[in-house]
Amino acid sequence: MPVYGYCRISTPQQNIERQVRNIAAAYPAAHIVREVYTGTACRGRQELDKLLHVVQPGDTIVFDSVSRMSRSAEEGCALYEALYNRGVTLCFLKEPHINTDTYKQALQRQVSSSPETGSAATDRFAKEQIRLAFAQAQKEVDDLHQRTREGILTARLNGKQIGQTPGRKLTIKKSAPCKEQIKKYSRDFDGTLTDADCIKLIGIARNTYYKYKRELREELT
Repeated sequence: MPVYGYCRISTPQQNIERQVRNIAAAYPAAHIVREVYTGTACRGRQELDKLLHVVQPGDTIVFDSVSRMSRSAEEGCALYEALYNRGVTLCFLKEPHINTDTYKQALQRQVSSSPETGSAATDRFAKEQIRLAFAQAQKEVDDLHQRTREGILTARLNGKQIGQTPGRKLTIKKSAPCKEQIKKYSRDFDGTLTDADCIKLIGIARNTYYKYKRELREELT
């Protein structure tokens, strides 16, 4: 049966290769699915959603930790239960006590002949362990967000500028040389070439060219 390793990072500072190495070490034959940060919050978990549509009963999905599957306790527990009921095996390298195989063994184990102290109690205990694991992952990200907010507030109180100064234009490294070439070659400045020829010569997008050209005119007036 296929084994998939799902790796996800949520910030550009994180290194997805650490997760890849951990999963590959434990499951060398795993097909790695990468979910990388794109700089937008709206992208969500497109690769995971694709994976959830193709996995079949008996397939295995491996996560470095529960936080890679979901950082919301409610969502994580619901997804775990849905995949378990579909017959998909879930493995968490950092929280092996909530692997679906462990969960299944706990449900099958007869600890007592009494329904209340036996399978029903075991079921509740196993589900509580799963809920706690996802709750801890959610708490960690909530704590991180809170520390970030506090750090920004402290920095501002100490007079530090956070983010771009209002009214100040962001200077992109490649804009300066491109603008120099526009000034040199465009017939609207010091050159003889048309806009179309300048775009081809400089090798930049049409919209970018006209944006730089407009900024040059504003700088010169």
